[in-house]
Amino acid sequence: MNLYELTVNDTEKIVLDDLLFSEENKAALTQTIKEHQYLEELKKYNLKVDHKILLHGHSGCGKTTTAKAIATALNKNVVIINLSTLINARIGETSKNVKAIFDKAIRENAVLFLDEFDQIGKSRDSEDKDVGEMRRLVNTIIQLIDYLPTNCLLICATNHYHTIDTALLRRFQIRLQFEMPNESELDLYYDRLLVGFPSHLQDISRKYNISYAEAKDYVNTIMKKQIIAELELQKLL
Repeated sequence: MNLYELTVNDTEKIVLDDLLFSEENKAALTQTIKEHQYLEELKKYNLKVDHKILLHGHSGCGKTTTAKAIATALNKNVVIINLSTLINARIGETSKNVKAIFDKAIRENAVLFLDEFDQIGKSRDSEDKDVGEMRRLVNTIIQLIDYLPTNCLLICATNHYHTIDTALLRRFQIRLQFEMPNESELDLYYDRLLVGFPSHLQDISRKYNISYAEAKDYVNTIMKKQIIAELELQKLL
């Protein structure tokens, strides 16, 4: 499988302050960004920066956008890999593909974002039919993470935290959980989404008990219907 079929160099610029998550998560990420901004100064005191982050929790709650925001803050490219695509290759080739992806991120001094990390980081005690290959894959990943230069930031995301090998989990200096938003958090997000539309279209029924991604899709669907309806009405006048 071609490496460039697996990777996405995302150019979308997202600012950390635009994201909605807990104050604890925001403080941890802000500290990490500052450490990398003063990387050379900290090296003088033999202080190692945190550069391996695991984001876990419900899908659609901001893990991918968080990785993009960190890359924006550090003025780095972000290399995005969906590991569910990579694992579909013959499993014996997966280790080689993963190493090539790490090498690419190191060469480009990029933020490497591995989505669905559980696809390649499953516990070596699992009952996977290819358990021998999976054990070798996990061992390879552990080595790649251990030798990752501190100037290269690794961010992994998973919706299945408890399936990941414990030895892999220990490699991450920062592990942040992303919770489903409550009503007040969703209201704030709805306000942000709606502000760019005409005021007479903003008074919509709001859905709750959904993720940020689901809320965005819902608003987009409603707005498209309303705008098209207005345009069609104008044609009749």
